[in-house]
Amino acid sequence: MKKFNYIASAKRTLKIESDSISAIGKQLKSSFTILCEKVMASKGKFVIMGVGKSGHIAQKISATLSSTGTPSIFIHPTEAAHGDMGLINKKDVILLISNSGETDEIISILSSLKRHAKEIASLTSNNSSTIAKFADIKIELKSKKEACPLDLAPTSSTTNALAFGDALAIALLEAKGFTKNDFASSHPAGKLGKKLITKVSDLMHKGKSIPIVSPDTVLDKALLEITKKKLGITLVVDKKRVVGIFTDGDLRRSINEKVNIQETKIKDLMTKSYITVNSSALAVDAAKIMEKNKIFTLVVTEEKKYVGVISMHDLIEARIL
Repeated sequence: MKKFNYIASAKRTLKIESDSISAIGKQLKSSFTILCEKVMASKGKFVIMGVGKSGHIAQKISATLSSTGTPSIFIHPTEAAHGDMGLINKKDVILLISNSGETDEIISILSSLKRHAKEIASLTSNNSSTIAKFADIKIELKSKKEACPLDLAPTSSTTNALAFGDALAIALLEAKGFTKNDFASSHPAGKLGKKLITKVSDLMHKGKSIPIVSPDTVLDKALLEITKKKLGITLVVDKKRVVGIFTDGDLRRSINEKVNIQETKIKDLMTKSYITVNSSALAVDAAKIMEKNKIFTLVVTEEKKYVGVISMHDLIEARIL
């Protein structure tokens, strides 16, 4: 039995689907703009409906819309026929997804949808289909062929619908001026959301937890402070001003130079030029500063005064990295 070439098959599928996505860009017409404008002007929800594979795509599109600033819900047509129609009101815009445009479960509730919703849009491959004819806004996307060699399993057509949903969501996002902070507010529990809302001030060590010594502190006493505070660094403070820092790296250099730790003052060994980060900065930005400069701690400032210390370990522990 000849060994099957799985990679060749996969590449053929990907080529067909990528060509299909490229082609739909040329198929977008003024109806896409009209749909976007209707959704932007709507005071209600953007309801997405579909059955089978189109239903799965509809759910994903709805989820993407909701997370990017466009309130949206997915309603299954069958559930709508058995009570969920009550979720729809005259402020809502509906998008019906059906490749053929002849999905029975959707056709059976078209009249009810017309009574309940403000606008109905369709996404089909045939603007002459029953569903498209009924819609106020008709969007037609044709797939040259399915990636399935039997031309049976929805592949290119569902990929097109998914890509269309992303294009729609991003067009609305850009039109709304949706920001990183807006995104974070709708993703408070996710790692991405955490990166966008966690500030340096939320993670920094402050008050008595900050390792501090004076310039005249002898090295062995400074090492006790570093060990006690467990940050691998101490600030050298003179008259409430940080005049330098002493890190693990400075300690290694001192040992290599055979410095007398019981006689040498920290001011003779400290690093006078150090990098800071503002307390209001995002923690992820502090991580970028550390990575760029190949350091593991930063002095945190506020109005040019030191207020804390943040370390790479703090960022890792908070799952910012």
